[in-house]
Amino acid sequence: QVQLVESGGGLVQPGGALRLSCTASGISFSIYTMGWYRQAPGKERDLVARITSLGATVYQDSVKGRFTISRDYFKNTVTLQLDSLRPEDTALYFCNTVPPIDTWGQGTQVTVSS
Repeated sequence: QVQLVESGGGLVQPGGALRLSCTASGISFSIYTMGWYRQAPGKERDLVARITSLGATVYQDSVKGRFTISRDYFKNTVTLQLDSLRPEDTALYFCNTVPPIDTWGQGTQVTVSS
């Protein structure tokens, strides 16, 4: 059974930082490209960062230079470091494979507000 469990979200002021973590189980984690997605209220879910099985990374233009994705093959985790946060980064953040499998976790809420 596939499980994706996200954590680390919270409420921060603009310019602040958060570190999101996702633990994956039930999949052959090391062979998949993994990604972080986000969904803001009233908007579609979109992919903000991905990391291949070899560690190559790609970012959405809006987060380049501010977010950093990484993965730990031993712990089956994928992490997203969020720096210089902006109000427009407010969203529910999810991890999944790229392209995504049908199973989604509960997500972790990031709220950027003064």
